[in-house]
Amino acid sequence: MITLRNLSLQRGTKLLLQNVNLTLPKGQKVGFVGPNGCGKSSLFALLQGRLIPESGEINLPISWVIAQIEQETPAVETLALDYVLEGDRELQQIEKALSTTEEGIAQAQLHARLQAIDGYSARARAAQLLHGLGFGPEKITLPVNTFSGGWRMRLNLARTLMSRSDLLLLDEPTNHLDLETVLWFEQWLQHYPGTLLLISHDRDFLDNVVDTIVHFHQHSLTSYTGNYAAFEQQWATQLAQQQAAFEQQQREIVHIQNFVNRFRAKATKAKQVQSRLKALDRMEKIALAHLNSPFNFTFPGPATQPHQLLQLDNVSVAYTEQPVLQKIRLQITSGLRLGLLGVNGAGKSTFIKLLAGLLKPAQGNIIYANDLTIGYFAQHQLEQLDGRQSPLQHVQALSPTVTEQEIRTFLGGFGFSGDWAFGPILNFSGGEKARLALALLVWQRPHLLLLDEPTNHLDLEMRHALTLALQDYPGALILVSHDRHLLRTTTDQFFLLDQGQLKEFQGDLEDYRQYLLEQRRAEASKIEGKPKRLENQQRRVLQNRLKKLERELDKLTLDKQTLDTALADPAIYANRERVQQHLHQQTLLIQQLQQIEENWLETTGLLESSTD
Repeated sequence: MITLRNLSLQRGTKLLLQNVNLTLPKGQKVGFVGPNGCGKSSLFALLQGRLIPESGEINLPISWVIAQIEQETPAVETLALDYVLEGDRELQQIEKALSTTEEGIAQAQLHARLQAIDGYSARARAAQLLHGLGFGPEKITLPVNTFSGGWRMRLNLARTLMSRSDLLLLDEPTNHLDLETVLWFEQWLQHYPGTLLLISHDRDFLDNVVDTIVHFHQHSLTSYTGNYAAFEQQWATQLAQQQAAFEQQQREIVHIQNFVNRFRAKATKAKQVQSRLKALDRMEKIALAHLNSPFNFTFPGPATQPHQLLQLDNVSVAYTEQPVLQKIRLQITSGLRLGLLGVNGAGKSTFIKLLAGLLKPAQGNIIYANDLTIGYFAQHQLEQLDGRQSPLQHVQALSPTVTEQEIRTFLGGFGFSGDWAFGPILNFSGGEKARLALALLVWQRPHLLLLDEPTNHLDLEMRHALTLALQDYPGALILVSHDRHLLRTTTDQFFLLDQGQLKEFQGDLEDYRQYLLEQRRAEASKIEGKPKRLENQQRRVLQNRLKKLERELDKLTLDKQTLDTALADPAIYANRERVQQHLHQQTLLIQQLQQIEENWLETTGLLESSTD
């Protein structure tokens, strides 16, 4: 159990927490939410003993092993697999002791302990972690110093997960991951047996992993039962008297309803229409939760908007002799809203750079409209901001004749008000630099927006504001993101990059998740060899298991529908305790449904493979 008693914390002159009391039972999976700078990471430092509170106390079991991701990776020649194995400290100690201990009782005890911690399968488990995080079989035997910074962060994550910890601290762990890896990571965390404390600004990730939310608000901490969606409902209930939120709600509803009206009759869009209708059903519950957001901006369209902005005709891109993209054909017209899918290494960022004009095609032609303005966002652009200049000066460099007051009003919508607009950005956080880079894009009023993982380092309130702004943006949008909520609510169609080819993906993000599961199963099949034909008795066992799973799915779905109906009744919110019980049950049902669906897919796959 973790307990905070009358805890106060201050960093410099900034008060973060004041007289906080909080209890977190063992085994909980807790999501910490709140704006950047509210003290989430500082609380992690307190738990690790790297900070001391101004007053009060923080207690957790002395025997607990705490695991967290190291931010730096030494440029060592250790092989990737061995580097990850070093995350299990006790395993390393036992193996070292075995190498120096002679045969006898002591060595037998060491072997017994090695068996107890499942040490004999450690290398296989480390390889599975690396595979889940996107490392191919040929990469796990490469030295650490051969990997780029992003891949080293994945190695650090794998090393952390390898530790058999009691408490796992994860601070924005998905920032360097793609969507495929995030989906795998969710599954891993759902089965983590210890206590998990997670800082994340990805609402879908929080929804699928945590069972408790701790909200940082006005120097205090409040615990809410359930996942992030449940927290939004409870928080919105507290703010229900404040009607100003309905303007934001109506804008989002209109955007989704327009999509439904446009594509309801198209069979190819049926999945996405249903996805939007589900989002529409949730809208009333979440809009109020963002009433007090400090961010408020729009993406105004350009002065002129040609219909056809850009055309790719048989375009190929190659860094070496082997092309990354092959014979791409695509017309980008005004109003296109495209989400780009594909596994890590498929070429998504390469494709975005090609459209932005940063890469030249090896073959084929790209035809641009006259006076086309392209707004391009990628994480590496944050490094190109001038640390000596203020946000105001960055905008003035783009438009020297615009008045200072007009720029200050504009920057205020991105959270740069008062002194923030005038100071140098040298010590800005990653989130603050990302907000400024987005502001500079908005200011230029582009015809075409190319966004490559725009939400990294952005907190939930800024992500919400960005979602609303993109929904109203009249130009064309192409988006790469592991933030499924952003993809789901701002794009109208998905394209998939696979083996250098670009094609429309017929389905929604849940279909894409199943597509990835099938891809992983196919890869595993190639590695392990074709499964042997099952005997009749084994097939009967699988068929019975499938029937049982289908019965469980039907029951859980019915139970969830009953709970959803109860929570949709405004009268229930008069009883806060009853609401919390219902929301907790709803969260458990969602997690059970996901697990049963996974088991159903796996069992179905085994049955299908037996008939080959």
